[in-house]
Amino acid sequence: GLVVQSMVAYWFHITFGADEQMLGAIFFGANLLAGASALLAAKFAARFGLINTMVFSHIPSNILLCLVPFMPGLGWAIFVLMLRFSISQMDVPTRQAYTMAVVAPDERAAASGVTTIARSVGAALSPALGGILLATPGLMAAPFVAAGGIKILYDLLLYRSFRHADRTG
Repeated sequence: GLVVQSMVAYWFHITFGADEQMLGAIFFGANLLAGASALLAAKFAARFGLINTMVFSHIPSNILLCLVPFMPGLGWAIFVLMLRFSISQMDVPTRQAYTMAVVAPDERAAASGVTTIARSVGAALSPALGGILLATPGLMAAPFVAAGGIKILYDLLLYRSFRHADRTG
């Protein structure tokens, strides 16, 4: 996306003067929380369904992403980022499970490949745009807001399209 971890690290460095040691600690904690959120997804999916878990964890996560650049200080920005990462990956295993549930067994490998490639192409192209925005004075918040906004739109469209076809986790 527009705000890959290296760009978030750059933003923390430029905005708050965060050094390498601080950035390492931030992203160590963030990635631990992201891993925990992926592991918790199954429990939520069993209770709320795959689509609901995807959408209703991803929307708050991306609202938090939009808020990070508007935090008044380093501590608040780290707190909001950590809160975001604590729910940021619940959509990944639930999306994979949903895809496998709705695709015929003999088509699952191809479906998995298509969804992975689609995400990879976006992940390959968007850092260039994110970098341009981060390098433009007055637009350093734009990648956060654009990424969060696009992901929220995706979630709303996903929910509208698939809420009645949910499969339980």
